[in-house]
Amino acid sequence: MEAIIIRIRKGKAKTKAVVPKERINNEIDAGEVRLIDEEGKQVGVVTVQKALHMAEEAGLDLVEISPNAEPPVCRILDFSKYYYQKERKTREMKKKQHVVLIKEIKFGPNTDDHDYNFKKNNAIRFLKQHNKVKFTVRFKGRQMAHKELGYDVLKRLEEELKDFIEIDSSPSAEKNLLTMVVSPKKDIERLIAKQTDLDISSPAEPESEDNEE
Repeated sequence: MEAIIIRIRKGKAKTKAVVPKERINNEIDAGEVRLIDEEGKQVGVVTVQKALHMAEEAGLDLVEISPNAEPPVCRILDFSKYYYQKERKTREMKKKQHVVLIKEIKFGPNTDDHDYNFKKNNAIRFLKQHNKVKFTVRFKGRQMAHKELGYDVLKRLEEELKDFIEIDSSPSAEKNLLTMVVSPKKDIERLIAKQTDLDISSPAEPESEDNEE
């Protein structure tokens, strides 16, 4: 008879540890608690033993929802359902939160109009995403003698974006860099949409014959 050898891999099941912040049932060490029953009604101050007994009779848990109160506030409820709803609410809140990023856009003191407008439109896109924008003008070699050109670039940006931005930090120079940081106004989407509508309704200027598509 042929022997069949079965090898069993040993290991631990991958489980996600869940540590509730609220103490429940026998974890509650207070002598007395202010009790809310399973229907949300105020029972009043009772011994923790009585509260545990009432929870057991209802087939539910005793949950300490306000441990710092005097006495602690406890409620009779289904803890697994309560904790699931709490986790889901926390996840939904995190989804709604927006992490503000600082997007840097670099210019030269002699940036041509085409490149300037391309970068300015990128800035508007970042602002619409509710990010801050850091404008940086970098000087090279002899350009250092003409820093006023860099200030002109930032002043132009500030003027053309004034409807959309708040100035976080005015233009400041450090070594060969000139920087300015701006934040989007609170109703940035509405402001951009309004400007877009104005641009559409304005008569288009005739294109010059030497423009290339």
